[in-house]
Amino acid sequence: MANMSTATQSATLGFASAPANAFKQTDPSKYISLGDFINNVNKPDNRAQLVKTFGNQGITGFLQLVGAVKTGGTADEVTWWEEQRLHPTATFTATGAVAAAKNITIPFTTASSGNTFSLRVNDVVLWNSVQRAVVAAVTSASVTLSNLADATLAAATSGTAYSLPIIGNLYGQGTDQPTQFLESNIVRRTNPYMIMKEIFKVTGSQATNIGWVDVGGGDYRWFIKGEADTRQRFIDKREMMMLLGQKNENTSPSTNFGSGTISGSEGYFSAIENRGLVTDGYVDNLADIDIILTALDRNGAGPEYALYVDRLQDLAIDDFVAKGGANSLTAGVATQFGAFNNSPNMAIELGFKSFGRGGYTFHKHDWKLLNEPNLLGTTATTTSAGAGFAGVMIPMATVVDPKTGNREFPLEINYKSTNGVSREMEHWLTGSFMGATNSTLDVLQFNYRSEIALCVRAANRHVLIKRA
Repeated sequence: MANMSTATQSATLGFASAPANAFKQTDPSKYISLGDFINNVNKPDNRAQLVKTFGNQGITGFLQLVGAVKTGGTADEVTWWEEQRLHPTATFTATGAVAAAKNITIPFTTASSGNTFSLRVNDVVLWNSVQRAVVAAVTSASVTLSNLADATLAAATSGTAYSLPIIGNLYGQGTDQPTQFLESNIVRRTNPYMIMKEIFKVTGSQATNIGWVDVGGGDYRWFIKGEADTRQRFIDKREMMMLLGQKNENTSPSTNFGSGTISGSEGYFSAIENRGLVTDGYVDNLADIDIILTALDRNGAGPEYALYVDRLQDLAIDDFVAKGGANSLTAGVATQFGAFNNSPNMAIELGFKSFGRGGYTFHKHDWKLLNEPNLLGTTATTTSAGAGFAGVMIPMATVVDPKTGNREFPLEINYKSTNGVSREMEHWLTGSFMGATNSTLDVLQFNYRSEIALCVRAANRHVLIKRA
């Protein structure tokens, strides 16, 4: 009867929806602790520390480690100059078949003849890579070669592209000087700046809520974690765009990109694909290294390189470097550490492993970006599976600018800047609390903006390793 009286009174006072007393909620013979009987009172045994399940997930730092410098810019694009080879070759495509003979006249199309203008009468060239021949005549549509040896010159095949190295010239006694001369050429390269943006928002109510997790420094406000992650994602994406960006060459895009056209910007990988050296598959034996060395020799490469590679490429190199046998790099090969003040210890402290081959020293480093499964990583378990990028070889030397004579780093991070205004990493707040007073909305918005471009000088000396 007493229980009925209590229930009636609660309903009368307007508390009919209030929780009932714990009395008789469960059979006392079935519970083993007070928490089973009164389940809304005990404080959870909470561990406030945030567990880094995937470790440090930031992927930036590559450009800084390889010596990329930062430079302010004052135009819509970066411009730099690269010299051509001192000794040009004459290249053309034959438009007709020519039989083997001591003297041959090779026709070629007018469209492809521009490259042959470096040829002059009396020039000595290499035909078929080994035969020495004199240019007897040259026009905009054909070239006549005479063999210096008393033998026939190799035949020419229609549709085949030919490259003739010019090794010198020959003139008779009493003859005049050449009527034409070679002018040094220079290549003007440009790369537009790219504008990147990001935001993060929090309401005034959420900004003052205290959670269960310590997000750092004893701060339990969860929005601090969200803002920090947004900033790190933006920094990571900014570096990835400098590595993976491309110029926008789509002449008929499906949209106008929201607010107008975008130029895009050439990233590091794109620069190597366009002007550098690219491997097709992992470098997993000594023969692969030797092929790369031969290509580097042809491009006047420096003696020191940094290798940034994914895990599979890292292990493949370790295998043929460390193991003995015909397919390994022998122990005790002299290496140089000029990039680390000639200190092997400094290289080790920065996480580099070094080895030498053919006068070159390679400093190997694991590249986290290429192992990140949500970005450029692969789930492949063998070196022959998967597609994408496996690593790069970066020259650790300065490059001489042929126009100014200045010695510059091969990689340069450029950002818009003038008169104290820098757009390298802009950050500002809009809202009505935490110091922001430029809006009436009860929202705080964190804004991020960057206008940057990467300058890749002498891309012909860089190597991009692609997975097969």
